[in-house]
Amino acid sequence: MKQIKLKGKDIFNGERLLGPGKVLIIDENGVVAGIVAEEEAGADVSELDGILCPGFINAHCHLELSHMKGVIPEKTGLPAFLTQVMQARNTNIDGQSAAIAVAAQAMWESGIAAVGDICNSTATLPQKQQHGLYYHSFIECMGFVDAGANARYTYSMDILAAFRAINGPLHNSSIVPHAPYSVSKPLFSLLAGTPGNAPVSIHNQECMAENELYTSKTGDFLDFYHHFGMDISAFKAPGSNSLEAYLPVFSQNKILLVHNTYTTGQDIAFALQQPVETWWCLCPQANLYIENRLPDIQLFRQFNCNITLGTDSLASNHQLSVWEEIKTIRAHYPDIPLEEILQWATSNGAKALGINDKYGSFRTGTKPGVVLINKESKRII
Repeated sequence: MKQIKLKGKDIFNGERLLGPGKVLIIDENGVVAGIVAEEEAGADVSELDGILCPGFINAHCHLELSHMKGVIPEKTGLPAFLTQVMQARNTNIDGQSAAIAVAAQAMWESGIAAVGDICNSTATLPQKQQHGLYYHSFIECMGFVDAGANARYTYSMDILAAFRAINGPLHNSSIVPHAPYSVSKPLFSLLAGTPGNAPVSIHNQECMAENELYTSKTGDFLDFYHHFGMDISAFKAPGSNSLEAYLPVFSQNKILLVHNTYTTGQDIAFALQQPVETWWCLCPQANLYIENRLPDIQLFRQFNCNITLGTDSLASNHQLSVWEEIKTIRAHYPDIPLEEILQWATSNGAKALGINDKYGSFRTGTKPGVVLINKESKRII
């Protein structure tokens, strides 16, 4: 079988930068054969100007909102942003399928290999039957009124069944809660009790109002519920931050906590004491777009958290590019080594989605895709 030999300024293997003088060898199907010293590689080595890196893992995306690019203004705060999403998500619905296809192609070209994608409908189902990107479809369930839990769960399980029908080498799926402010206690229990359901994903502490709701039943979400005519009289504030209230329910699941913009050290310490395998997904560009604030990334590093990266949606971002997320982190946290952030974007994301046997690293036998990074990122394999 034909071999492809690639040499860059450096090679990042999914865990660390290997330094110059190394050659990545893959076969014509993209399967990694190994990394060898340049003098052992033989002839026909292609020399490239940049860092060779495994394909990126976009651990959190909303591909079905791709038709909403530019619809919602920036820096409104989360409750106002959610209100506008709910009111405008049917805008340009005729163009949704085309927008999804364009966004998926852009992710592919920018070097993304696998996507953890949030789904409230089957809108992305046709796209996910195209060859190329790997998807884990997180079927999102929501309903904050206790009485509606069974109906909401049944509705989302029907959507999950449609996505499970395409599970295979390039797709997997699970049913997940949307967020603490949109999922009732009975619905949390139903979701946590779903068999064979991993990993779980949840939007976590994306705004201050979420913690205010859980500590004292105050804050901007009360106006949000009133706006949509929701009766939340049954909700009793547990008197803690949201994370402490819901995380123990998922003790048997792997969970991906997304955004974490207002997560504290106390929250992290609590999470790390739980039996659940916890991953923390950062979506910095969306956090700036919605809340004009970033998570305290250094805090997560101090606790040695498992960190991954996501892009969120084109309703809350100008592009779906993991490399742009990396650039944003480096601009605000220049002391964090590139090597470490690349690990978040590759092998960590693959481990979080449970696909590290094939994606996220240049280990022999994997097929992660090859990205060339210089000032930008682009897929070359």
